[in-house]
Amino acid sequence: MTNLDHGKFTRVTTVFHSLLALDVFALFFTGYAVMFNDELWWLVALMGGNTGVLGVHRLAGMGLLALITFWLVLTLITDTGRGNIREALPTPEDVEAFVQDVRFMLGRADERHPHAKQFAGYDADEVPLLSYVGKGVVAIFTVELFLLTVSGLLIWSKTGVAAFFQTKSAAMGFVVFHGLLGVIMLMGVMFHIFEHGFHPAFYPVETKAFIPRSMIPESHSEEDDRELDSGIERLTLSPSWNWAANVMGVLTVIGIVSVLVGSIFDEGYPVPRELAIGGGPTNLLLTVGINVGILVLLVGLVLSMYGNVLRVRWERQLEERARGEAATDGGSIEGDD
Repeated sequence: MTNLDHGKFTRVTTVFHSLLALDVFALFFTGYAVMFNDELWWLVALMGGNTGVLGVHRLAGMGLLALITFWLVLTLITDTGRGNIREALPTPEDVEAFVQDVRFMLGRADERHPHAKQFAGYDADEVPLLSYVGKGVVAIFTVELFLLTVSGLLIWSKTGVAAFFQTKSAAMGFVVFHGLLGVIMLMGVMFHIFEHGFHPAFYPVETKAFIPRSMIPESHSEEDDRELDSGIERLTLSPSWNWAANVMGVLTVIGIVSVLVGSIFDEGYPVPRELAIGGGPTNLLLTVGINVGILVLLVGLVLSMYGNVLRVRWERQLEERARGEAATDGGSIEGDD
């Protein structure tokens, strides 16, 4: 047991994180099937063509709106939610951490600031749950989700778009803005998948994001207390991490660059009048790169599902341990009667 094994979120947050990830993946797959309908013709065909793609995209959009509404209400009415807001707000220490990080990169500081050590696994009194980088990620994702939701609702309601923009070109520009936000968020999610799925301390998945901290013991034995702060020196590197991280890193870079370039040169986006399935991509290399980006998203989806499988296994092990302890004590556990 090391500090790196400690839980990160509450049970509600872990469930919300998994549902949000599943919904966002559905939005990405359908949204980019529309955007890159030539390069991703197989994805369009797999979802039943134009009608199927747009239907799933709108359904996922409604799911996103429901999740955001639930989270806002939960955040405002609970002490834990309001506390999470306070923890996510920037502090003077975060500014100091950024300045010290710059100095560290320039060789003018010996180490990074504690508020920059998100993965270090130190005690909570020394290192906060969210580094200044983590707070930045939360802020960026929050703003992007808000703007995507608002713009998506306006695009969905043609009357709503017309009320704000009286010309067709202005309305189309607003739709392009929605697509641009999607591109930016897609690139961030691909990097997020690589960062958290292939970090050497957590590979192949950061279980702390899926197993609530209420299910993970926070105490250490005296022997653990005698070790160094984080316990990271007691971890062993998985034999497959090196090649898996290198391959995934290359795929992530190719996917990010290809999606960015494709979004610039793909004419007719974001809402072509008809989705020409099998219309033929004009650039084979770009087509391969965009499909690589979709592959990275698929890997992220698989890792998210795997994290939830680990949570279920963990719960079962705790239940079996509780039954064994109850049997040893000669008592009964709740639910046996």
